[in-house]
Amino acid sequence: MRGSMKWSEKWNERVAATDSLLCVGLDPDPLRLPDWALLADDPVLEFNRRLIELTAPYASAFKLNSSCYEALGTAGWGTLQQSIALVPPEIPVILDAKRADVGPSAEAYARAAFDVLDVDAITVSPYLGEDALTPFFRRAERGVFVLCHTSNPGAGAVQELSCGGRALYERVAELALSWNARGNVGLVVGATYPSAVQRLRSLVPDMVFLVPGLGAQGGDLRGAIAAGLDSQGQGMLLSVSRGVIFDPQPDQAAARWRDAINAARTSRTTSTLVDRALEDDLVLALHAAGCVQFGEFRLHSGELSPIYIDLRLLVSVPALLQSVARAMAALLRDLQYDRLAAIPYAALPIGTAVALEMNQPLIYPRREVKAYGTQRAIEGQFLPGERVVVLDDVVTTGRSKLGAIAPLQAAGLRVEDIVVLVDREQGGAQQLAAQGYRVHSVLRLGQIVDVLARSGRISAQQCAQARAWLEDKR
Repeated sequence: MRGSMKWSEKWNERVAATDSLLCVGLDPDPLRLPDWALLADDPVLEFNRRLIELTAPYASAFKLNSSCYEALGTAGWGTLQQSIALVPPEIPVILDAKRADVGPSAEAYARAAFDVLDVDAITVSPYLGEDALTPFFRRAERGVFVLCHTSNPGAGAVQELSCGGRALYERVAELALSWNARGNVGLVVGATYPSAVQRLRSLVPDMVFLVPGLGAQGGDLRGAIAAGLDSQGQGMLLSVSRGVIFDPQPDQAAARWRDAINAARTSRTTSTLVDRALEDDLVLALHAAGCVQFGEFRLHSGELSPIYIDLRLLVSVPALLQSVARAMAALLRDLQYDRLAAIPYAALPIGTAVALEMNQPLIYPRREVKAYGTQRAIEGQFLPGERVVVLDDVVTTGRSKLGAIAPLQAAGLRVEDIVVLVDREQGGAQQLAAQGYRVHSVLRLGQIVDVLARSGRISAQQCAQARAWLEDKR
């Protein structure tokens, strides 16, 4: 029985023996089998036999998607069972079946996977709740990977829904952590979403991630690894199927993937690679939404600028507004404060989105004090002496920030930090620092210009003009 050793111990030993985090997916397509396999009585089994022999030296695990075998009809179950038996016992086997059900059905699924097929681990779906997964969790020697943020393009439509101040996938991770009493629970996290990988690693620092989406799905290997490795430089099973098994020389393909993974492990700069990739994506999305424009614009200060940042448009692009909120929330998590304070008007929807993202209270200073009713200068609940972080869309000269901070301080609130999406790099951050305020920005104007130029979104002339103007203002 494979389960005589706890799956995680077996996997750790395998990683040490092979210096590999590669998980080879044995997901055969009968229409793509080579001629030599078609000569066998069971072509899929013969194809798998050769793959296992050739790729085993580079694999820390093998993963078999049950759908590939169920589609073969009644014989497919036998092929699946025999393929699993071909894997050397020291190499963990994962059944990618995404099972979950209630009562006797869940018990039956667990017996089928662990007693009949004798796999070391299985993927499960969390959306029926803990009772549907308990039969899997109870097998302390077997691994259970809970679907969390998957690699498919439509994942975000459900898995990123807001759920009590967090994205749904983040709530799933928190539940999985509570289900991990036996130390046998991991998460399925797609390499196509490095930002989700990064967020989940911060929530569950020691949990193992099964990471699909590399190869044919175009996942970001370096970004995912930089985001997802644990403190020991492991904690990830990086799964590649078609990129290995349909290569004319699968052993060399597996070796290349193993080496590419190790190169990314060695060269990663923890958050730098991920942060840069996420920032680039955010810049491109802001430009696509019209929030970054090039031309000739007169600024609030009266001077002309070849580039304009219009973040008021974010209210019409909810997904982008949510991305902005998450980027600002990442800065806020390192700060000490009691409440958020958004500056009217452009920052009010941003501040609201951040407050919802972080489940933090929000207040805002009014531009005009009400002449009726409560005659408040500040909307929202607060207590004198509390520390607030000021949120705004951009910082240019810093004057508007000082104007907004004044009523907050007059009400007895403490302001030390200011978080903005874009620093226009016109001296505002330095002016505010001279007044004792720390400015934290997600993006810089020069960075935005560089990203858009590098991606071909703006012409060489637009880039040169913007850079010259920016250099003059610096």
